[in-house]
Amino acid sequence: MEKSSEELSPSKRENSPPHRKKLPVPQPEKNNANFWYFLKQCIGRELTKITMPVAWNEPLSFLERISEYVNYAFLLKVAHSTEESDIINRLQLVTTFAVSSLASNNERLGKPFNPLLGETYELRNSEVRILCEQVGHHPPVSAFYAEHPDGHFVFQGSINPKVKFWGKSVEFSPKGTLSVHFPAFNETFTWSNVNCIVHNVIVGSLWMEHTGTMEIVNQKTKHRCVLTFKPGSWHSEPNNLHVVEGFLLDPNKNKLRFIYGKWTEFLCTVSIPSFEDFFKVKAEKIDIGATKLPKHCPLNMCEISGSSLLWQADPRPEDSDIFYNFTEFAIRLNEIRANESYLHTDCRHRPDIRALENGLLDLAASEKERLENKQREYRKPYKGKNESDWWTPKWFIPSKNEFTKESDWKYVGGFWEDPKRSIPRSDSLKIPDIF
Repeated sequence: MEKSSEELSPSKRENSPPHRKKLPVPQPEKNNANFWYFLKQCIGRELTKITMPVAWNEPLSFLERISEYVNYAFLLKVAHSTEESDIINRLQLVTTFAVSSLASNNERLGKPFNPLLGETYELRNSEVRILCEQVGHHPPVSAFYAEHPDGHFVFQGSINPKVKFWGKSVEFSPKGTLSVHFPAFNETFTWSNVNCIVHNVIVGSLWMEHTGTMEIVNQKTKHRCVLTFKPGSWHSEPNNLHVVEGFLLDPNKNKLRFIYGKWTEFLCTVSIPSFEDFFKVKAEKIDIGATKLPKHCPLNMCEISGSSLLWQADPRPEDSDIFYNFTEFAIRLNEIRANESYLHTDCRHRPDIRALENGLLDLAASEKERLENKQREYRKPYKGKNESDWWTPKWFIPSKNEFTKESDWKYVGGFWEDPKRSIPRSDSLKIPDIF
């Protein structure tokens, strides 16, 4: 399944009015000394519960960051277009989508704003539409639901982020199950994201990586892909960073394909015989039946003979480094389009995020404090009560994932069908003016 870089790029496929190409102003300078002093007070603590200096935020809400998962949603449309019998190709494509959803994280060292309870975000284009809602505050939980406009696929999940500072690094754990459903095949794929670690937050050059194991499972056929996001180190060669590799397995755990690449750049697929031959040429002895991969795996695009390119990341804008290392997709997220209307709870209306985007740090800090105080005041009458006793999310209800049995949130429907986005789900509760 060979694709050209143009076919693999969403920016080449969408015909729509021009979006902005950059933020209003470059990222402001940070006061590193003040931030280091602040971080030293946070060692071992849960950072989602701590108010961070606004200069170390990026001008996006965490809900907008979640929406970046669908940057390469066209991969799911391609998966929908496969033959019903083409189970392996569909698994490859969903695996590729899962990896591609992490690509925008590369070099994104600013912390997104914590969403307020009841905050929402919506995004629509020709390939996907997504709705996010902050359904919990203690603990913070963000739920999302995305679908193809013609119903070809559904992508949904909920994230309970955990962020901890360990002295030299910050670790982000996005707890939650993600799933993709294809109605045409009655197939559902599930997985959980791997952890993200930012290194050298006190001394040295900041760098980040994803580490851990990601297992994408076809819950109908029990085919799966098991990927390893390999850890680097401060002395690693640049070409050895961000490596991801693994195998597609049948229900009996026999290896079907080898998947390799970098979550920041590309993903390739190759047959198991070609994978074996590659290491024979390199004079490496490898046990194909083993679960561990050889130490020196391919690092370059389609390096193994017979490989096919599954996905290639879009290039960043030339001046991305002065605009929070945003991708072209990220630059659009907080844009208010004249021909679109949004809920009054939409992130785009948050004054602190808008102020930071415009380079107004003092205003951003004061607005952030005002919003946090407003949220505390709203909660005061309910002190000592469970959040579920006094708060009902508008678009999602608590549930259990059908396959993993983990806590989840189910979309109740109606959002896209309601032109005013105003369908109430509870007669007793109304969404407050959170901003």
